[in-house]
Formats: sequence, C-alpha cells, structure tokens
Amino acid sequence: MKTSAKFYHAGCPVCLAAESAVVNYLDRSKVDLEIVHLGDAKGRVAEAEKAGVKSVPALVIDGQALHLNFGADIAVLR
Repeated sequence: MKTSAKFYHAGCPVCLAAESAVVNYLDRSKVDLEIVHLGDAKGRVAEAEKAGVKSVPALVIDGQALHLNFGADIAVLR
C-alpha cells in the first residue's frame, strides 16, 4: 500500500523550489503525492489548515504536517 502525501504551496519561488525537491526525492512508487497550489485552489485552504498546515510550502504525510521552509503564512492565502 502506498503512503498518502499532499504538498501544499502558493506558487512563490520558495514553494516552487521545495516542490521540485519533493518531487525529485520522493519514491513515487511508494508515495501517492498530490500537489495542491493554494493560490489556484483557494477552496482548499481550509483543508490544509485542518491538516495542520500553518505556512507553505508544507508536506502532509499520513496526516502529519511537515513545514519545509517559509514562503507564506496560511492566513494570507484565505
């Protein structure tokens, strides 16, 4: 069974660099990765907050939010 992961970002340079690293380093045969651009999908900000995302970029793996760097506070994306 694959691990479930969501990468939330806002499209800023910090977020795009983190996205590139995540995509290149995760073994996609073991991880089911969904990339969510919150700038384009504002309706999913509440979902990210519920998952524990405080700032983007963030990777949520099996319900655990991992904040990778600081691109933007989640409140700015509402």
